[in-house]
Amino acid sequence: MGKTDLTLQLENKIWEATRKQGVFCCFEVTIGWFGKERVDYLTYDTKGVWRCYEIKVSKPDFHSKAHNTFVGNYNYYVMPHELYDQVYSEIPQDIGVYIGETCEKRAKHRELGVDEQVLKDSLIRCLYREAEKVIKSNNPTVVERLNKLLDLSIKESKTYKQKYWDLVKER
Repeated sequence: MGKTDLTLQLENKIWEATRKQGVFCCFEVTIGWFGKERVDYLTYDTKGVWRCYEIKVSKPDFHSKAHNTFVGNYNYYVMPHELYDQVYSEIPQDIGVYIGETCEKRAKHRELGVDEQVLKDSLIRCLYREAEKVIKSNNPTVVERLNKLLDLSIKESKTYKQKYWDLVKER
């Protein structure tokens, strides 16, 4: 079953709201190898901040048993205004809300729900999945852009790994 038009619209809006230089993002990111959790949209920025976004289009969707993967430093629902009005009182205090491109309710900072390296590996895997789709589409311009993003993510991951091991050696 494909995504609804409203889901696609909300995906486009949150992408528009978050696409900035220094922010890397991907839709439908499975957390961990063979993970059982998947976040609808994940961003990581050059300041080391992770944001998770769960897209909800209706009240039954909001109440579904599908797990909300809120493992980021900041976590948000993305929903239409009508749904926000209906479920406002059920949204946890630390979870933010985007209505289209507008941040209606700010999220509160929290510690990561999983190891940061797991998030980095998960994001890289999903970016690769998306790059592979584009490569198979034979659209070289998009392929070049995605390959540059993937290379940058891999370099950043290696840099952070080296910094981690340098700190461990100092102790």
